[in-house]
Amino acid sequence: MTNKQFDENRIVYREVVKAGEPWMHEVKAGQRFRIVDLEGNEAVDTLFYNAKDHSERYSATDTIREQGNIYLTTGSVLRSNLNNPMLTIVDDTCGRHDTIGGACSAESNTVRYAIEKRHMHSCRDSFLMALGNCECNHDKAMTKEDLSSNINFFMNVPVSPDGHLDFDDGISAPGRYVEMEAHMDTLILVSNCPQLNNPCNGYNPTPVEMVIWE
Repeated sequence: MTNKQFDENRIVYREVVKAGEPWMHEVKAGQRFRIVDLEGNEAVDTLFYNAKDHSERYSATDTIREQGNIYLTTGSVLRSNLNNPMLTIVDDTCGRHDTIGGACSAESNTVRYAIEKRHMHSCRDSFLMALGNCECNHDKAMTKEDLSSNINFFMNVPVSPDGHLDFDDGISAPGRYVEMEAHMDTLILVSNCPQLNNPCNGYNPTPVEMVIWE
């Protein structure tokens, strides 16, 4: 699929996030935010917070309950733990995104793969690095207690009839993207997944592009 173009003059922010790196930025209400999978099959673990009150944050439970579907795509409203709409997916050339597989961590790498995998870099590490460097305009510093349910954009996590989760080969491709419109000022925290132990990013972490425009 081709990357639908937008007016370059309306872009207010654009950055390529390297493979395995974290990213954090605020998107204002009414702005659009696009994640572009530059090389294909990269998993992008993402958390959303109310920029004015970080105790309000994305909730997979509220989002899934209200839409009646465990997968996210065009039309999905991303809801907070107060059941407020935070963002809506307005365009999606991948077709399906996961919000129940969670983020990889030293603990999950150890349990799922091997004890010697515990020191490999993980999304939880990236989240904590970003929070530690956060210069957010807020009275209270963010900590590991602020990590909650995340979305895995471009990640393929099919669920079997008996409830079993699999981390399968990705269904994305170079240039595919997901685009959202913010309903509130939203702080976005991303880990461009460094996982090397399952095919969620083709065993080969790659860069992604973040674009924000009016």
